[in-house]
Amino acid sequence: MKEQNTYPRTFSHIGITVPDITAAVSFYENVMGWYVIMPPSLVKKEKETAIGQMCIDVFGEDWETFEIAHLSTSDGVGIELFSFPETPKNKPEFNPFSPGLFHFCVQDPNIESLIEKIISHGGKQRMPIRAYYPDNKPYKMCYVEDPFGVVFEIYTHSYELTYSSGAYADM
Repeated sequence: MKEQNTYPRTFSHIGITVPDITAAVSFYENVMGWYVIMPPSLVKKEKETAIGQMCIDVFGEDWETFEIAHLSTSDGVGIELFSFPETPKNKPEFNPFSPGLFHFCVQDPNIESLIEKIISHGGKQRMPIRAYYPDNKPYKMCYVEDPFGVVFEIYTHSYELTYSSGAYADM
């Protein structure tokens, strides 16, 4: 049962751990076009600052330093990049069946061009471009991967347009 006085919350940001923060900032700035709000900065484990204490609260005591950078999409969604000295350099195993974050999605009307750019900068196309309504509407989608193994999706149209038309009506 829906609770009274509820409303949809806005999406603020997503945090992504990467093995090389400088390379990740470059990829997301140059390929995705996201704005760098705060370039990579070093955070040290200490209790004298709000950020130091907050990170101890979240990460526990088993760390000494990490790097962080903040970016933003054109619609104001934040991208928080983390890189820890102990972050493995290998790509994570893709497992959509485990609980937790599976992917995020970006929107670009020129999906083919963005996929080419992702590939030319070390990323990967995980599937062919697919159309939700191949006979009726130009809504396309594709899963890709950044050079660090982070999987994300690209839509040509908004989430609302894509699903309000009954994307799975033919199933």
